Amino acid sequence: MTSRRTFLHTTALTGVAAALSPSVVWAGTKPAKDKLGVALVGLGYYSTDLLAPALQKTKNCYLAGIVTGTPEKAEKWKKQYNIPDKNIYSYQTFDQIANNPDIDVIYVVLPPSMHEEYVVRAAKAGKHVWVEKPMAVTAKECQNMIDACAKNKVSLAVGYRLHHEPNTQEYVKGLREGKIGKIQMVSCSAGYYDNRTTHWKQKKEMGGGVMYDMGVYVLQGARLATGEEPIAVTAQQYTARPDVYKNGLDETSMAQLIFPSGARAAVQSSYGMNMNFLDVTGSKGTLRMEPYSAYNGQNGLWSNGGKIEHPYEVPMQQAMQMDDDAHAIMNKKPMMVPGEEGLRDIKIVEAIYQAARTGREVKIG
Repeated sequence: MTSRRTFLHTTALTGVAAALSPSVVWAGTKPAKDKLGVALVGLGYYSTDLLAPALQKTKNCYLAGIVTGTPEKAEKWKKQYNIPDKNIYSYQTFDQIANNPDIDVIYVVLPPSMHEEYVVRAAKAGKHVWVEKPMAVTAKECQNMIDACAKNKVSLAVGYRLHHEPNTQEYVKGLREGKIGKIQMVSCSAGYYDNRTTHWKQKKEMGGGVMYDMGVYVLQGARLATGEEPIAVTAQQYTARPDVYKNGLDETSMAQLIFPSGARAAVQSSYGMNMNFLDVTGSKGTLRMEPYSAYNGQNGLWSNGGKIEHPYEVPMQQAMQMDDDAHAIMNKKPMMVPGEEGLRDIKIVEAIYQAARTGREVKIG
């Protein structure tokens, strides 16, 4: 199997890989480091349960600082991870990070509506930026983030953990090599039953709605499977719990994508049901990945023989992602998942919302 660090950079990959236009990783003036210091912005579940533990396993980066609006969290993290007081910031003191040489990368782990502001501020502080998915709420915000990082000569990567993990890399490589022939149909689903009622995912003004969250995974499944960018979409959305998903917020989204080759994809995402798989039908066979986007335990089965199964423990996906991105920065290489990749997905998300709202097919430019 190809090394995981070559995913989407090997000559065997076409389509999505060829369409990528990686951000330039700019040469900095700082002396070389063995490890990059990472500051996590936002200490919710993902930072607390996954990113911080993953940073204890990384080789190329480490947890250097935090940004939080909760003093109690700051004190707890300070003791747990031995973080110096000078590396602990509030949202009011955030911009002072510019003067801290311990911090090389700012990882924005906030609700989507806040991504643009803090990515732009991080770039202006002269720090490399990682941002969780969805990259932002609108394509315009995504472009502003890309432009800010380019202007300030820092790199920008989106936290698409699956790009960095070996099961995904193996199935993409096999599809590009024609293991099941020409891709004809893709079905991808990602969803779970969310019992929460006041999380940002249930708040429209904070970037809520399932298409922005689980929906990005299924768009990635379709794009990585076909190796193409969709040219048109139709969509349907509904909400079974209007008291939770208010003001037209989507609890479940379904979309049908049309690709230039003639391939079709049906994608489904939901906060109201459990589902997680990727089915790919080709002219010579099929591929089934289930689960497809879980934090571990991915399994794949080719119809014409062979399994895909690379086991590892949580939170290795997050550790692999951050190690890959830190390695790219230190070696002045393109980011595996640059801002342009996040922008492509948000353009499709916007088209899906338009198609669902109008009931018509929407072209994607």
